[in-house]
Amino acid sequence: MKLHVDRTTANTVTAWGEGEIRVREQVIRNSVILTAERIIHPWSGRSATTLSRDDLAPVLALEPTLIVLGTGQHLMFPDAALHADILARGIGLEVMDTPAACRTYNILVHEGRSVAAALIIDETLSPATAH
Repeated sequence: MKLHVDRTTANTVTAWGEGEIRVREQVIRNSVILTAERIIHPWSGRSATTLSRDDLAPVLALEPTLIVLGTGQHLMFPDAALHADILARGIGLEVMDTPAACRTYNILVHEGRSVAAALIIDETLSPATAH
């Protein structure tokens, strides 16, 4: 899916499709961490159900007030203890499928929020034309 035209300099998701997202003009085909200023990829996150503290260390190091976790094409939840650990640090966590996470992340960036998106991209899917 092609999203709206973005005239800011912030890293926002401009399109997504199976097996890839586009951040501005950059095509990314692996899991990634985004903030308005940074792109960290490849990211080790492969599945929400197997995420560990080590997987989340790079996003936690950015000290966002909110993490938007995109779990791939389907909604899956991380381990409850991991979720509790993030909340205990005073960081919010919103979990949704990756397409919804991309849209939510863009909105929060445009609002000027301190947000990081941790987006799981299924590398086994063949990239399709962005929807």
